[in-house]
Amino acid sequence: MRPNAAETVIQSLIVALLSLMCLSVLYPFLYMLAISLNEGADAAKGGVYLLPRAFTLLNYEIVLGNEVIRHAYLITIARTAAGTVSGLFVTLLVAFGLSYRGLPLRGVILSYILITMLFNGGLVPYYIQLNNLGLLNTFWVYILPGMFSVWNMFVMLKFIQGIPEALIESAEMDGAGPVRVLLQIIIPLSKPMLAALGLFTAVGHWNDWFTGAFFVTDQSLIPVQTFLQQLLAASDISAVLGSNTNQEALARSSQMQNITLMSIKMAVVMVSALPILCVYPFLQKYFVKGVLVGSVKG
Repeated sequence: MRPNAAETVIQSLIVALLSLMCLSVLYPFLYMLAISLNEGADAAKGGVYLLPRAFTLLNYEIVLGNEVIRHAYLITIARTAAGTVSGLFVTLLVAFGLSYRGLPLRGVILSYILITMLFNGGLVPYYIQLNNLGLLNTFWVYILPGMFSVWNMFVMLKFIQGIPEALIESAEMDGAGPVRVLLQIIIPLSKPMLAALGLFTAVGHWNDWFTGAFFVTDQSLIPVQTFLQQLLAASDISAVLGSNTNQEALARSSQMQNITLMSIKMAVVMVSALPILCVYPFLQKYFVKGVLVGSVKG
């Protein structure tokens, strides 16, 4: 059935509106990419919007050659990997345990967990608690506080409850215990949901600058996003160059006359954003299949 004239007009308007929305999201990214690939002194004159006018890779050479940034990347990668795996593991164990309707005090436990989702003690008590636990200025401050997510737990719980009970009952009749049920039934059937929530968790760890800014003072432990936050507030390019020997050699060269703090900032933004943007499209298909199904079933 062919659409009539009114439907064609409406569809055209929807496509145009969505295209404008996509451009509004894509343009800032393209602008930062153009500035990062352009000589800083030339970009400072203005007029660089979509494509670099004086192409150079020197901004990325400086950023990728900086020892502080490379170490911050390692911290970010380590916390993202460890935080995602541990977070999914702990949250899945809680959701699996609470999925048993015969669990004693199950309703009380769920109500208590829900209260922690709605209310919190605030930043100062949270800081004092981290200090009492000895987590300040340690790598574990990025991992342990985020190992359990209430929202993720409820999504997992609803998904697990949507799995036919006959599968679990037949496995238990064959002598399977809770661990075997979890490993051979729950996890294989929950892969789409785990992939979606895993991506959410990984993005949260990758983009988190707050923890490194407020709970870590050791510069060797800050993640790349915290370094980026410090860089965006900097007013001197020496905050980027530091004392790296190669960068000092660059500073003595005539090329450094074309480098500005803004061009370095844009290069750091691109370097910190590209990895997670490259991973995102490959797991996008799991969102509807995993999170939506897990949220609706019950």
